[in-house]
Amino acid sequence: MRYLPLIVALLTIPVGMILAAWVPFWGGVVTGLAALMAAVGLYDVGQTTSAVRRNYPIVARLRFLFEHFRPEIRQYFLESDHEETPFSREQRSLVYRRSKGMEGVRPFGTLRNVNDIGHEWINHSMAPVHLPDAPFTTTFGGPDCKKPYEGSVLNISGMSYGALSPNAIEALNKGAKIGGFAHTTGEGSISVFHRKHGGDLVWQIGSGYFGCRTSDGRFDPEKFAETAADDQVKMIEIKLSQGAKPGHGGILPGPKVTKDIAEARGIPLGVDCISPEAHSAFSTPLELCAFIKQLRDLSGGKPVGFKMCVGHPWEWFAIAKAMLETGIKPDFITIDGSEGGTGAAPAEFADHKGAPLREGLMLVHNTLVGLDLRDDIRLIASGKLISAFDLCRMFALGADACNIARGFMFALGCIQAQACHTGKCPTGVTTQDPGRYKALEIGNKSDRVANFHRNTLIALKEGVSSSGLTHPSQFTPHHLVIRINSREARSAASQYLWLEKGELLSNEAMHPAFAKYWNRAQTGSFAEVA
Repeated sequence: MRYLPLIVALLTIPVGMILAAWVPFWGGVVTGLAALMAAVGLYDVGQTTSAVRRNYPIVARLRFLFEHFRPEIRQYFLESDHEETPFSREQRSLVYRRSKGMEGVRPFGTLRNVNDIGHEWINHSMAPVHLPDAPFTTTFGGPDCKKPYEGSVLNISGMSYGALSPNAIEALNKGAKIGGFAHTTGEGSISVFHRKHGGDLVWQIGSGYFGCRTSDGRFDPEKFAETAADDQVKMIEIKLSQGAKPGHGGILPGPKVTKDIAEARGIPLGVDCISPEAHSAFSTPLELCAFIKQLRDLSGGKPVGFKMCVGHPWEWFAIAKAMLETGIKPDFITIDGSEGGTGAAPAEFADHKGAPLREGLMLVHNTLVGLDLRDDIRLIASGKLISAFDLCRMFALGADACNIARGFMFALGCIQAQACHTGKCPTGVTTQDPGRYKALEIGNKSDRVANFHRNTLIALKEGVSSSGLTHPSQFTPHHLVIRINSREARSAASQYLWLEKGELLSNEAMHPAFAKYWNRAQTGSFAEVA
């Protein structure tokens, strides 16, 4: 039976030839198709690379066909509205509607089971507040910052030119300009496509120092100062790690290093572009603090911070101790959760490396509160955020602002094809193929980017006002409630442990993470004290 399709194909060839004597056209069609199938089957039997095809000639190829279309079949026909793989249909539809300016209301009530363990909600107030239409902003810039930035509480997370297409970068930046919010460049530096429309930029600097590097890949202070002086650059973000692949470097093969990419990154055309795993400008917490001060001075006093996915607790504690010891503090810290996205990451890193956003954010927030440094440092949350409720939850857990990446990609038209690494993105968002990205119309997509931001902030304003508050920063862990079993729900204030202001200064914190790891952190090294 395994060879039946091949046998049928072989026997059909003479049948087709006989049929051709009476009906030449259809006989020729049958003979041709049978010969083709027989040739495929004979090749399958003779090849040695696939045991399945050798054992099941012709039929085995259907398996590969179904495997190829499995993600589409699942997404369009099988998955539920709430199944997140990685984003649910409900989440994607919410972005599509808001980016197009369509109604986001839901008839007939919630589709969720509010009694499921893990269900969360934000408590409302008996005395809601009417708020003006002005967007929510926060000030980035501590005591040592000469040029603080008054920015939106919702901005575009780092996505490099090279990972995204030229048209996608242009549309994001133009949307940021229209909506009055910031666009983080990604570690690929600032390209001509970032500059074309003049939207506010957060210049992200990774271990490759793209845009401010010497010929051997080290940090170049003069090039940095020249670029940082641009008024379009509002803040500088040092990328220590990212959620999807923390501690992992990267390489852009030489054939993909185009003229524009080479110009933006300051690298040779057509040569492999390497992002090392670690920075060369610093190797200890104390040196990191010194680097922060250097960048702030070279930029003329603009806000400087860093982005990280929390890993070893003692490494973060070492940075916090170095801030206290030197008096040098970042103006902001972006906490990227391990649920964050990337164009390509090893499966083990995407699934099992780094702390999720909730745990990472709470650890950083608690540390700064315990050291009485929290008021001077803004915390930005990043990682699989889509709705206004997602933002409210992050504000309740300690964030001052939020960054979104894939949500803005959906606003550009991304359909979650998960082909980002192939160069064959069907919507032109994550490809350098002109034939594909030219289909992404910048004017229309930039309007959708601005619409998504505006309508999300409108929903956020409604969430804030209905809780009796006037700004998202007023959310506390007491506002967020989590169902922990079928009979009990707790606020985040009682579900998690929170440090009191200055508690770490007395070295008596009872929080398990601090009790176990605080004394293992040292400012002169990222290594754990034995």
